[in-house]
Amino acid sequence: MTPASLHTQPADAEARAPRAAVIDLGSNSVRLVVFEGVSRNPVTIFNEKSVVRLGRGLENSGRLNADGMKQALSVIQRFHAVARSLNADPFEVLATAAVRDASNGAAFVAELQALMPDVPIRILSGEEEADYAATGVQCGLPEADGIVADIGGGSLELVRLEHGTKREAQTLRLGVIRLADRAAGELERARQIVEQDLLTVDWLRHGCSTLYLVGGAFRALARLQIARTFYPLNIVHQFEMRADEAREMTGWIVGSSKRTLERLPGAPRKRLDDLPFAAIVLRRLLRRIAPDRVVFCVDGVREGWYMRHVAADALSEDPLEAASVALCKRLGRNQELPPALVAWTETLFVGGEGSDLGGVLGGENKVQRRLRVSACWMSDSGAFDHPEYRSEQSFLRVLREPGVAFDHPTRAFLALTLAMRYEAELDLPFLQPARRLLDMSGFRRAEILGLTLRLAYSLCAGVPELLEGTSLVPNDNRLILTLARHRGMFNGESVGRRLDRLAQSVGLQPEIVTA
Repeated sequence: MTPASLHTQPADAEARAPRAAVIDLGSNSVRLVVFEGVSRNPVTIFNEKSVVRLGRGLENSGRLNADGMKQALSVIQRFHAVARSLNADPFEVLATAAVRDASNGAAFVAELQALMPDVPIRILSGEEEADYAATGVQCGLPEADGIVADIGGGSLELVRLEHGTKREAQTLRLGVIRLADRAAGELERARQIVEQDLLTVDWLRHGCSTLYLVGGAFRALARLQIARTFYPLNIVHQFEMRADEAREMTGWIVGSSKRTLERLPGAPRKRLDDLPFAAIVLRRLLRRIAPDRVVFCVDGVREGWYMRHVAADALSEDPLEAASVALCKRLGRNQELPPALVAWTETLFVGGEGSDLGGVLGGENKVQRRLRVSACWMSDSGAFDHPEYRSEQSFLRVLREPGVAFDHPTRAFLALTLAMRYEAELDLPFLQPARRLLDMSGFRRAEILGLTLRLAYSLCAGVPELLEGTSLVPNDNRLILTLARHRGMFNGESVGRRLDRLAQSVGLQPEIVTA
């Protein structure tokens, strides 16, 4: 291959990948996100935000902030150049609460439109904004059941989801900038305002088990909580807290000085003034709704726009399955092997003909099967890593994989499974996040699945045909590996050693038979 072809191949591949861009013009900030490809899990190749506080003073003046408009025009011109240079199409601007509520909002949009006559600019209604936010949550949690609360600078959108179906929605003037203005910066007054406004939403009294939190100010709360508790994974998306933990956190935020907050690693300095007001909104929501838990979601209006206008046909897909298959296509050696691995591991985890009923772990529920299938698809993703670091690289890759599909225990389960598949020892320090994120049952199941996949790859060398005629069956106190003589399979040292290790982990005696 010539140097010229080395240069042009990636560029050609890049040119074939469609791109889409959206500018989120909010009350507090303006952000450009550029997505690449069309998939169930949005792939972001550019994401930049500028805090302009367009809605500062809106509550009192009724107008957009003059300095904010000036900054926004400059930032959006740059964003326009970036999106066009990346060949993004579709490309759209979404304006939210501040622009729709300001008396000069339409004039500001006209000024923007004159600068970018080729770019649609949409002023979202409160209902549309809530709908996009809910779709964004459903991007990673298609069966989400509870209430979505999306906080911005100018408004708070509330949507009730019932097993993935959108029900009631309401917009309130409780964005952090507007709330601070309404309360004249007084926290006690802000508490009263939030409480009174939430009482106007009658359907909130029915409560829910899960409160999904969307928006930059809520994400900032999560980042501070992750830092102060030394949580093992610095990923906000699907970070979860019990309701009592969230109440304690809001009390700590409101009671802490700005200096205390800014000392924490990763403290969002430009949002520190907003955080007490975000904490008050969350605390009143917890009291009004009485959920069991809160789940923070990075995906909101922008991802909702993407799923509705770019990848609508993919919304019905399972996000975890789609992410796992995509990883296999990107890094695996053989896309026909994972289904064979799913079938081959079935008897150990589920049971089957000739095996102890229920498998060695007492059977497998729907969630556990979903994880096993996903692990089989990801199981060869370390094939091209350096062999000395393969287990650690695979662990960290999955633990920190970008995308909407993974809650934190799922990340830990799949990461540990792949580490064991690549011969990690359980006492290695890099596995500590899995110990903290998984309960004992999940940790043991991941360990055993990883050892099972390790044995499978020893047998087949990544080739599905070599698994044909072999089986792994638990029976009485034995773990029986059957090899097909006519397929050329034999009892090599590595096969025997890995069978021994797996049998030991499940408390059975290893046995190899040739049929």
